[in-house]
Amino acid sequence: MPEISLTPQMVDRFLARFGEQIAILHSKLSMGERYDEWQKIKKNEVKIVIGARSAIFAPVQNLGMIIIDEEHDMSYKSETTPRYNAKELAGYLAKKHQCPLVLGSATPDLESYDEAKKGEKAHLYVLKNRANQAQLPDVKIVDLRQELALGNKSMLSFALQEEIQKNLQAKKQIILFLNRRGYSTFLMCRDCGHVVKCENCNISLTYHKFENQLKCHYCGSEKNVPSKCQECGSEKIKYFGTGTQKLEEEVHKLFPEASTLRMDIDTVTKKNSHEEILNQFKNESIDVLIGTQMVVKGHHFPNVTLVGVVAADGILNLEDYRASEKTFQTLVQVAGRSGREEPGRVIVQTYNPEHYVMIHSKNQDYEAFYQTEIPLRKMLKYPPFCDIIVIRFQGTNISELKKVARNSI
Repeated sequence: MPEISLTPQMVDRFLARFGEQIAILHSKLSMGERYDEWQKIKKNEVKIVIGARSAIFAPVQNLGMIIIDEEHDMSYKSETTPRYNAKELAGYLAKKHQCPLVLGSATPDLESYDEAKKGEKAHLYVLKNRANQAQLPDVKIVDLRQELALGNKSMLSFALQEEIQKNLQAKKQIILFLNRRGYSTFLMCRDCGHVVKCENCNISLTYHKFENQLKCHYCGSEKNVPSKCQECGSEKIKYFGTGTQKLEEEVHKLFPEASTLRMDIDTVTKKNSHEEILNQFKNESIDVLIGTQMVVKGHHFPNVTLVGVVAADGILNLEDYRASEKTFQTLVQVAGRSGREEPGRVIVQTYNPEHYVMIHSKNQDYEAFYQTEIPLRKMLKYPPFCDIIVIRFQGTNISELKKVARNSI
């Protein structure tokens, strides 16, 4: 699984089905706990290993199947030493042990899906119905430009405020999602929604305060900060960025009677804090769960009938060629937390309601998104039509580092 936060729920399900034949591996275990689990696996005392990214290294003696849940998630790629991609390692191990590798996701990685559709290295199996025959939630897109025109300067649109009030009165729970990279700063016009992008790479430029420049993190091109919007001429251009703490304050201000919990990198530092927060919410003692990517994937909360996406543009305008794909995946995944057993609603707030990502995520139509996105990737020569290689130089002496880097080119 991609996140430690999903482990308790998954363990509970497997214990109910398979008893004690399970080992658990993740980074929140103590050294002693990890050693005990490792020994159980090595001695072949368990049949199933459950864990996050590093569990791929488990010393399983008789490997019969590898399952990568939420296979689209970027968490499977380690950005720290040792650098590895658990999905790639899983492919290697499956080939070595001649066993099946199952990649599961409601919103597959576009490259995985493209490969499966071609049927050369993988097979595509589509599950067309939701578990327990549940209906997909009703998704409403809210145009934040209109909210601003109506004088609403709150982080919550009038529509979302109204739906939150309805849920509180009905004793139903709410999840409010705000992208954890919400502090990533990009420049956007608040009148027309235009975002300043790189002319070479078609990704949003990032504002660097020290140099007062807009920079592309792909090709390195720079641009002066414009005083007016290039599209409509408006002077209402603004640096975007906000966080979950500010959102929690806003909810307390508008709904003082609502009990809230925040789940982000600042609130899950202690051991078992993921489990404690999720259990509090699962026990229905909390009205509103405010969170980042941690609340998006895989959780099953039967009493949640409303999900609010506070700032969809925070993902859509990341400096990443996969920004559209990540936005679609996140919106569909977070929508899936609503209406698990009762009819659900989702409110998505955006300055770009006409963007194809918003339209396809509203309809929760992956195939339509794929058919729109893949020609753009082909035209711009992005994966799966090429490979992107990053060569990174690291060191403590900046002048020596520059010298080595220049001589290596």
